[in-house]
Amino acid sequence: MKTDTIAAIATAISDAGIGIIRVSGDEAVSIVHHIYRDKNQKDVLEHYQSHTIHYGFIITKSGDIIDEVMISVMKAPHSYTMEDTVEINCHGGVLMMKKILMEVIQAGARMAEPGEFTKRAFLNGRIDLSRAEAVMDIIHAKNEFALKTSVQQLKGSVSDKIKTLRDQILYEIAFIESALDDPEHISLDGYEKELSEKTGDIEAELSKLLSSADDGRILKEGIRTVIVGKPNVGKSSLLNLFMGQDRAIVTDIAGTTRDTLEETIRFGDITLNIMDTAGIRDTEDAVEKIGVERAKKMSEEADLILYVIDSSEALDENDEIILKLIEGKKTIILLNKSDLMEVTDKNTVKNFYHKNIDHNGQFTEKDDSISLLRISAKEKEGLDELKALIEDYFFHGKIVSEEELYITNVRHKEAILEALESIRQVKQSLENHMPEDFYSIDLMSAYASLGRILGEEVGEDLVNKIFSEFCMGK
Repeated sequence: MKTDTIAAIATAISDAGIGIIRVSGDEAVSIVHHIYRDKNQKDVLEHYQSHTIHYGFIITKSGDIIDEVMISVMKAPHSYTMEDTVEINCHGGVLMMKKILMEVIQAGARMAEPGEFTKRAFLNGRIDLSRAEAVMDIIHAKNEFALKTSVQQLKGSVSDKIKTLRDQILYEIAFIESALDDPEHISLDGYEKELSEKTGDIEAELSKLLSSADDGRILKEGIRTVIVGKPNVGKSSLLNLFMGQDRAIVTDIAGTTRDTLEETIRFGDITLNIMDTAGIRDTEDAVEKIGVERAKKMSEEADLILYVIDSSEALDENDEIILKLIEGKKTIILLNKSDLMEVTDKNTVKNFYHKNIDHNGQFTEKDDSISLLRISAKEKEGLDELKALIEDYFFHGKIVSEEELYITNVRHKEAILEALESIRQVKQSLENHMPEDFYSIDLMSAYASLGRILGEEVGEDLVNKIFSEFCMGK
């Protein structure tokens, strides 16, 4: 680990009212001391106590005043990085912040690497890796849920749970090893049943965490939503309704949209990553064909499909293609143009579906995978009902519980899955009455897998990759 003193602009590079330059390391106080004078033009920074803030000026080597500032002094180990840290609160503006940063660099600091302040907090033991990753998630939160869960994880919701599970696993490892080393005093009689019950509880906890990962990913990153339908049914009008502006071209000419349009939309407490696609139909137009194929591919990868039907027109063979495409996917069928004379209603869609699609279950107005809703994109009708339906579809009408723990990090999900497989292997060994050291090996594997979430058993390359995705001043 590098232990030199680092510096970076910690606020957004913009013409804001206030900017902050953060300096951290053994020489942080000394370095800023050389370029700071208080209101009486005295060189006194090194004498300030920790966790105090002071008014003064940043000066050049020749003594010229650059800016009036407030200086925060935080001495080790009571700082973000657990190192001596000084934060220079100056006037905002790109030129001013860069000018002060250059004075700090010339006084002996080094430009910080992306995420290096948080990396030092991790390496110095103030936070574990899961909490460090939560810092990044807070910065990039796209909605209220993402912000809430990131704050919970920064406070230790994930790490506390993982530590509890690891403690339970470690206890069993220690017991087995002690019994094998000292069989005269520690008996393993009846232990298979006891361990089976305990691993069953651990398996249930890990399974619950794993099951939260998909919901967590959707709530954090947004629902991958694809709008499909035949040409000229109102797909682009629906996108414009979501956006509240004319984002997509809308004409009466079929096949206007030939490529995918992607937008991220805050839809109440959730985020929709919406893709408007080319109308799906048999066509000889080479460019339109490419758009149709892209629409089909997007549909395969979607979390949610919004299938738009022109309710003023009859269904045809192109609708049959689309219905086959959406089979088994979470889909909301939108009967658009409800302001016009209705030719295709909900019953028409259901009968068409049963006639043309091999479906073992019963297509009801709202089953496990498909729902029907009448809307009018032109008249802006049905948007609130659609929002409520999406919330009910994914979150049973409730976006997030304060007590619920969600796994929102793919790296964490993979580690939990590996730990779960190891625990299941322990259960299999118990059922086969294998020797006790087999249990210990798989328990240790589960323990190590969960440890990677906290930052144990991870290589330097992975740590560097994680923190390289941070912004420069964090």
